[in-house]
Amino acid sequence: MLRDFYVFSNGRMKRKDNTFYFIDEQENQKSLPVQQIDNLYIFGQVDLNTKLLSFLNQHNIHVHFFNYYGFYSGSFTPRETSLSGFTLVSQSAHYLEHNKRLVLAKAFVTAGVFHMLRLLRRYKQIQSELLEPIISLNKGISQATTIQQLMGIEGMIRQQYYSLFNYILPSDFSFYKRSKRPPQDEINALISFGNSLCYTSVLSEIYKTQLNPTISYLHEPSSRRYSLSLDIAEIFKPLVVDSLIFALINKKVITLKHFDEIENMVTLNEEGKRKFLKAWDEKLSQTIMHRHLKRKVSYRYLMRLECYKIIKHVINDEMYKPLKAWW
Repeated sequence: MLRDFYVFSNGRMKRKDNTFYFIDEQENQKSLPVQQIDNLYIFGQVDLNTKLLSFLNQHNIHVHFFNYYGFYSGSFTPRETSLSGFTLVSQSAHYLEHNKRLVLAKAFVTAGVFHMLRLLRRYKQIQSELLEPIISLNKGISQATTIQQLMGIEGMIRQQYYSLFNYILPSDFSFYKRSKRPPQDEINALISFGNSLCYTSVLSEIYKTQLNPTISYLHEPSSRRYSLSLDIAEIFKPLVVDSLIFALINKKVITLKHFDEIENMVTLNEEGKRKFLKAWDEKLSQTIMHRHLKRKVSYRYLMRLECYKIIKHVINDEMYKPLKAWW
């Protein structure tokens, strides 16, 4: 079974025969059969060469790089093997035609808000009247006529959503506003780290389909980012990232000792990252019985299913209905 692996130490990565090796600064060597690797997440400073990259490309292994502070830096993605000119043209057409783009953009936002409300309703501290501002704003999504207007509504909803976190979190994890670069408190550090993992997980699943990750609908396409992964991640951030943050803090798996304050920012330290990543792996591997496929699928595979549904939509095979958790 393929798995994700995480490298925290500084050192170098290399290939020898059909095995991946990591050698740390003390010359300790760890090996891993390449057939077990799905994605590599690199949090340390590592050296590698083109021989290794060619090897990773042959085995369709993605490598995601994070800087010293735990911020996502970029990815090495193997050469695309599932190319489809028809899908690419259709995907582009749905971006270029305003109304078609708006349909998909609204679907991502609608599903994201659904999962926000679903998560909040799980906590008895959140009385129904506290949800009214989100519910009221949510009604405006269907009325939005531009992407900018839609993004504005989504931003106001997210602001209301974050304002309710303090009802759920203990007092030592007070959260006042979203600050991304840099994160100013522990909750912002967890959100940024979790969202980066969500983006890269979605990106890896996109590459297993015929979709092009640079052509997006809610977020503006850019030559310097895989913006479709940002679109699809909107569905999964409250469903996976935020629910995981609440669970880890309320169960005291992650505490204040798992954070460092560096250069006017708060970041997860190495122990904190390890604990989050362990829980992240467990969450993505968790399975539910799919009501249409009639078999168990993992949270990770649900990300890929969204890609397949988008493909069916852009080729005019089946209208896209975003995931709305029923379990």
